[in-house]
Amino acid sequence: MFLTLIHNELLRYADQKQALILQRFFKTGPGEYAEGDKFLGIKVPVLRGIARQHQDLSLKETENLLHSSFHEERLLALFILIFHFNKADSKKKEKIYRLYLKSTRYINNWDLVDVTAKFIVGAFLLDKNKGILSELAQSKDMWERRIAILSTFHFIEKGRFDDTLRIAKILLNDREDLIHKALGWMLREVGKRSLNTEECFLKKYYKVMPRTALRYAIERFPEKKRQAYLKGLV
Repeated sequence: MFLTLIHNELLRYADQKQALILQRFFKTGPGEYAEGDKFLGIKVPVLRGIARQHQDLSLKETENLLHSSFHEERLLALFILIFHFNKADSKKKEKIYRLYLKSTRYINNWDLVDVTAKFIVGAFLLDKNKGILSELAQSKDMWERRIAILSTFHFIEKGRFDDTLRIAKILLNDREDLIHKALGWMLREVGKRSLNTEECFLKKYYKVMPRTALRYAIERFPEKKRQAYLKGLV
């Protein structure tokens, strides 16, 4: 019942022209990484506002919403999960974390991963064994591999870089461009806080890492240094 009400509420904000734009942007065509995904055409700030209004939706109903065939409904469910997680005690945090990991088949695009992984997986694992991230980084599922590296963003923000570099090593030979971009992005975030840490990693691996990852990692370097890395002269 509540899910029907939420769906009807979302329909009031739906925009067919925007939906078509999003379907192209998020690569939903035949053979593309989000083949068949459906969009309502609702912008993220609107979804965040709706999530705030429905942040007390039960976990079970939130899980059901996450199973929606509509991209925006899955994103809405993930925003609500973050609200739940931030208010939860340790026992409920673990329940939400496990719900997230068992639901990765529905967290199946880069935006769904990027706005949630650090807030749930990263936040839960901060002071716990992080072996699960190595498992995710070696998954056949691209989105699970992206969850692995994006979850470490939470650690980076706490000044902890070892796990990011550990997962980065696993992903150095990944074939997917979306993983290369995420890898380079996280290395760049490390560099914002400790340039020496980032450069120690880069000097060891920059000649073998994916070119896209390298470009993302050195994006904010001074031009002379950036060119030296790109030309293999470091």
